[in-house]
Amino acid sequence: MKTGYYSRLAADGIRKNRRLYLPYLLTCVLMVAMFYILAYLSRAPFMAYIGGGNALAWVLNLGSFVIAVFSVFFLFYTNSFLIRRRKKEFGLFNILGMDKRSIGRILFWESLIAALVALACGLGVGIALSKMAELGLVNLVGLDTSFEFTLSREAVRYTLNIYGALFFLIFLNAVRQVRFSNPVQLLRSENFGEKPPKANWLFGVAGFAILAAAYYIAVTIENPVAALSWFFVAVLMVIAATYLIFIAGSVLLCRILQKNKRYYYNKKHFVSVSSMAYRMKRNGAGLASICILLTMVLVMISSTACLYSGKEGSLKTRYPRDLAVIANFSGASPANAEKIAALRETVNGITDRYGAARLNPVDYREAEITGSLEEGGYLEPDVRLVNDINFGKLVTVHFIPLEDYERMYGRTLRLGEREAAAFGLKKMDFPESITIGNLTINITQTLDTLDVAGIDTAEMLRHLFLVVPDFEGTLKDIEGLTDYNGNRMLQYGWHYAFDTDAAPEEQIRLRSEFAAAVLAEKEKAPGVFRSVFCESREADRLDFFSLYGGLFFLGIMLSIVFHIAAVLMIYYKQISEGYEDQSRFDIMQKVGMTKPDIRKSINSQMLTVFYLPIVFAVLHLAFAFPMIRKMLLLFNLNNLPLLILTTAVSILAFSAFYAVVYRITSNAYFAIVSDAKAE
Repeated sequence: MKTGYYSRLAADGIRKNRRLYLPYLLTCVLMVAMFYILAYLSRAPFMAYIGGGNALAWVLNLGSFVIAVFSVFFLFYTNSFLIRRRKKEFGLFNILGMDKRSIGRILFWESLIAALVALACGLGVGIALSKMAELGLVNLVGLDTSFEFTLSREAVRYTLNIYGALFFLIFLNAVRQVRFSNPVQLLRSENFGEKPPKANWLFGVAGFAILAAAYYIAVTIENPVAALSWFFVAVLMVIAATYLIFIAGSVLLCRILQKNKRYYYNKKHFVSVSSMAYRMKRNGAGLASICILLTMVLVMISSTACLYSGKEGSLKTRYPRDLAVIANFSGASPANAEKIAALRETVNGITDRYGAARLNPVDYREAEITGSLEEGGYLEPDVRLVNDINFGKLVTVHFIPLEDYERMYGRTLRLGEREAAAFGLKKMDFPESITIGNLTINITQTLDTLDVAGIDTAEMLRHLFLVVPDFEGTLKDIEGLTDYNGNRMLQYGWHYAFDTDAAPEEQIRLRSEFAAAVLAEKEKAPGVFRSVFCESREADRLDFFSLYGGLFFLGIMLSIVFHIAAVLMIYYKQISEGYEDQSRFDIMQKVGMTKPDIRKSINSQMLTVFYLPIVFAVLHLAFAFPMIRKMLLLFNLNNLPLLILTTAVSILAFSAFYAVVYRITSNAYFAIVSDAKAE
């Protein structure tokens, strides 16, 4: 009997507060559904046989982890709105004789009902949409899949375990909030204002200092690999700084507006500023949370959309030719020339056997050395500098024989002894001369173009190519240079690449035969080769697109989650503040304030605080842009105009969406506060 009584009270409470519970339940359903979809896709059967399946599964597992962690913080946050709104009701129960244990039972049944609805509906929606999501994913990565519907029991168990535990923790937190409040506090919970926090200047200064440090890291870091690791540090710093600035800033803003008598004592502004001052901390924390969510959405969707849109360009950057053979030799040796001739003959023979043409061939020897390019053109060769903070100084210098260049391009260059023609892969200013150890080479000409290995174009370092007339003689002076471990710094190699008219399937078979043949040549000459390998654009296309398509899919999924979260936070902010301000506006209407005046006051509040999150989100994105660009270089994307375009479109689209959401929620706020009857 008692059990039925408490369950009915719980169901009644949810029904009467459906304006608050319905968005919360819908959000829980969405979180569960998204989590299941990602968990299902990471375990889908097609992952086992596709190229890049491991990378794709890792990306999707990462996404499910992010959603789970985010759900913990966000559902706790949104549940606090529900409890705050219900405290008055629970306080009334307490005053009428219901003890805290009985209230706890009501909370248990409310939590149980919410959990069952969220898990049942969330799993139902997730299972129903899982096949659609699978089809969308395989379409993004360029695969085929069956239309057979499957259910992942493992993903179901995983989802139930994660969110079952989460809803239990939410229930315990709700009980804690009610248990440690006395009846009067519960009854008057909505009417307690907030005292302005002390030491706001300290919070504000600390926030701006942390934010400045995070911005400095984002705009100054040069090493793309380091940018990837420092990115998460910068993110944490930006989150902390945003909360400090918004909490302290809301206090300062209210004080400034209140001191401006002409502004403050205006019927458009008086109520809105007073309401802001009444809940300074909460306004600041809420707006900071919205700002962080908006920043996440903008960063995620702009970067992943850029990656996916530029995937073909990134693929061609990494693989400039359809097929390539790259050999690296142990040192300078007459045997190198013999092995190069043997490898070239072998590759050409296989190509001829297939009847495939060799188009736009690239065929050159090279020697390379990496170091820090100092002022005056002095190159300090030391691999320890790769991890140095002065990453921007690092340059790989490639020496190419003049005869190889003239053979490839059919043109003659006039170069004297110790002179070179220069070409740079990355933007760089050529020095008048390059000094490496005892070798000094004068740069007398520059080249507009040079076809080089894709493995070089994909690297983060700057690459300087020097075409020299006396290849062997020039390099004798620096052959003995070693690093701090005694390893030879100068590395010799050969690059042979070409396009072909063969079909994609034939290109993949050609690459397989090339690989077997060049490995056999390597085994014939032990000690001559450090490595020899073959590349094919078509063979690696699927791996490439699986990763990029997976990241874009994950970006879409997480953006949806963060979008919904931001919308729900805005909604609860407007609704909860509407109920709190209802009595104030009721009094103001009784003394002559009209509904148009109420609308103007609401618009004043909107203009004052509501667009601050989007402004700061765009500011965060602007300073994060250099770091994002460097991280995208790790994915072979160096298309700056495309990144700018996707970022601008993302900002404009989301700003429009944000304005629509605000208008809808502000109308709900207006409907509550303009009602003459206080609840």
